[in-house]
Amino acid sequence: MTYVIAQPCVDLKDKACIEECPVDCIYEGERSLYIHPDECVDCGACEPVCPVEAIYYEDDVPEEWAEYYKANVEFFDDLGSPGGAAKMGMIPKDHPIIAALPPQSHDE
Repeated sequence: MTYVIAQPCVDLKDKACIEECPVDCIYEGERSLYIHPDECVDCGACEPVCPVEAIYYEDDVPEEWAEYYKANVEFFDDLGSPGGAAKMGMIPKDHPIIAALPPQSHDE
């Protein structure tokens, strides 16, 4: 089991979750953040600090964003398990589901 970052994060990338993650498993793509499913220890520290409520436990992802589980897992298909996001920096790609989205508005 793991946590998943869904659509509210796209084009926002607040990164408060990165600061809270004790195992450095939240990676930055071009338009969204991604939680590595094998590195996440299910501590839940990231979920309450997300200002747009984009982080869900895998079984609790709203149906409208169900495909984001797949996006979070498949983002790492060619990266494997780097063992920490900080050393990777921003990864110049996104999962095709996210890359295909129109720019997301984040009106306050």
